[in-house]
Amino acid sequence: MSHQTVKAFKPLNIAVLTVSDTRDETTDTSGKFLANSLVSVGHTLSDKKIVIDDVYKIREIISQWVANDDIQVIISTGGTGFTDRDRTPEAIRVLFDREIEGFGELFRHISYTEIGTSTVQSRAFGGFANGTAIFCVPGSTGACRTAWDGILLEQLDIRHKPCNFAAHVKQVK
Repeated sequence: MSHQTVKAFKPLNIAVLTVSDTRDETTDTSGKFLANSLVSVGHTLSDKKIVIDDVYKIREIISQWVANDDIQVIISTGGTGFTDRDRTPEAIRVLFDREIEGFGELFRHISYTEIGTSTVQSRAFGGFANGTAIFCVPGSTGACRTAWDGILLEQLDIRHKPCNFAAHVKQVK
């Protein structure tokens, strides 16, 4: 019989950013999906915003959230494709202290089983900035579901073994 202590679920403070030139609160199904999903398992939605595809406007919001001692995780949806307006990677990667290479790799691996080779057009990525975990996924609700159900649900749960991102985010005072 093992005497290991099973950790209790620890809610994280998560902000959701939708990057889009066309979405608003009534049409933002991806951001709503992420917000509802994280709240349904016990995490706290710290903030939710929609921003146009502009490098500096995206970077401004992400920078404010990274500097906020109460936000531990940021999930961004949209702006990760190859159109001229898709600039989320260029806006956010420069803020990283460390990149999570495996996040984008695993996202594309899972996505391949759903959409085939079209997944190569996804520039999903993740990293850490100031102790805040940041995950950026494509703007479709399906892609958000893939990221949440296939990766983030477990990786943002302190109970997931052998390792998880919840153990590495900054602690809220």
